[in-house]
Amino acid sequence: MHKSPSFIAPQLFDDPAAALAQVQHIYGNSIDFLRHSMRDFVAGADAGQARIRACYPFVRLHSRSVSRLESGLQSRLSYGFVAGPGRFETTLTRPDLYADYYLEQFRLLLANHDGKLEVGTSTQPIPIHFSFAEHEHVEGELSAERRALMRDVFDLPDLAVMDDGIANGTHEPGPGEAQPLSLFTAPRVDYSLQRLRHYTGTSPDWFQNFVLFTNYQFYIDEFIKLGHAEMADPHSDYIAFVEPGNLVTRRTGLSPEAIDALGKALPRLPQMPAYHLLREDRTGITMVNIGVGPANAKTITDHIAVLRPHAWLMLGHCAGLRNGQQLGDYVLAHAYVREDHVLDEELPLWVPIPALAEIQVALEQAVADVTGVPPQELKRIMRTGTVASTDNRNWELLPAKNAPSTPQRRFSQSRAVALDMESATIAANGFRFRVPYGTLLCVSDKPLHGEIKLPGMANHFYRERVDQHLRIGIRTVELLREGGVDQLHSRKLRSFAEVAFQ
Repeated sequence: MHKSPSFIAPQLFDDPAAALAQVQHIYGNSIDFLRHSMRDFVAGADAGQARIRACYPFVRLHSRSVSRLESGLQSRLSYGFVAGPGRFETTLTRPDLYADYYLEQFRLLLANHDGKLEVGTSTQPIPIHFSFAEHEHVEGELSAERRALMRDVFDLPDLAVMDDGIANGTHEPGPGEAQPLSLFTAPRVDYSLQRLRHYTGTSPDWFQNFVLFTNYQFYIDEFIKLGHAEMADPHSDYIAFVEPGNLVTRRTGLSPEAIDALGKALPRLPQMPAYHLLREDRTGITMVNIGVGPANAKTITDHIAVLRPHAWLMLGHCAGLRNGQQLGDYVLAHAYVREDHVLDEELPLWVPIPALAEIQVALEQAVADVTGVPPQELKRIMRTGTVASTDNRNWELLPAKNAPSTPQRRFSQSRAVALDMESATIAANGFRFRVPYGTLLCVSDKPLHGEIKLPGMANHFYRERVDQHLRIGIRTVELLREGGVDQLHSRKLRSFAEVAFQ
């Protein structure tokens, strides 16, 4: 026997705002029911033999033709339409966080296809852990015995409905099953939102649509300085700066909001701390220190991908592999050698990871703008070429004699100009999740040429280059934003039967 909220029957909508309102209504009804039931359970209420269950809302589209409506006028977009006739649907979550995103997807579907959107209550249960409010931790008041009983009363997260088969291109609908509308189901999204809180120390609500990744804390230190400088400027386009612990600094002249009081300094930084420079339209900048290694790079991009950012960029240090490079030179990646191994199961090595022209042009222009070097002379300070990423930090120590293959040989054969541990992973996951990506690295050592990192050299390098490199990344975001985000979602990232949602 199940105890559930009152049933809300499916309805058809030709207005995207009305469809979104219905999604919000169904989700709110389910979440309120689960939270109320959980509070009763914590207080000791007996559910008897009943299982308490509430389900996610769904949105569904029936398409009757391969062609799109002429009135759609969205032919240049790489999303917003289904690939052919059939039934397409997905479950939805957090319509408060995704309201603008859902509204845009609904609008495009209705503009491109003849029909209506059907919104209703799905049969996919909402795990009780995903129903808790952002700052609500009622489960912490449970005894060990009561916590064990939760499994018999509430639905818990089920990994079987959270895999990445749709994104990986391996998902095949069963007989009578609808084709997917989105890369991620609602439980998969909720799972990643929970992980983002854990890894970054900030709420997913603060994340912006442009994300910078770095592998060094020095960049974060400069970003913090810049963030607070923006907040001191009453004319800044940015409205708030958020640090781990959800510590909010509002721009001078803006009043604090109620949510600001919930932030608190953390006793220690999380594994991959995130910092957010907010704009009203969410086109600000999030910066994450992913630390060192491809495992971290994969982990964080696996989860940020559910937020559907407009682009993510890697700004970090690398080993220069060419004799003519100098410490402090930049490397703009236009290809990647993947020796990171963390995505081998999800994305076969034979899949090429293309450079995206819009990102490349913006990165190159940003280097010229910030350094003041004329575009025709950029080759003095920047190489464009292949970047190799490895999962072996001490690859230099591998035997180089009498070996059938060595890293040096492979990097030379691939024409690599730089080496790091994260860039190929971030680019490959961007490709896999259809998030536009780019990489601009800075040469911090040249191990093949005897120039290894020494304390004095490193300190001078960091003083000279980190601030400039960060400003190049920020300038790149400005250029991408000014050019319009529609241009970013390249058709290069579409598969044969791509989902409709961006």
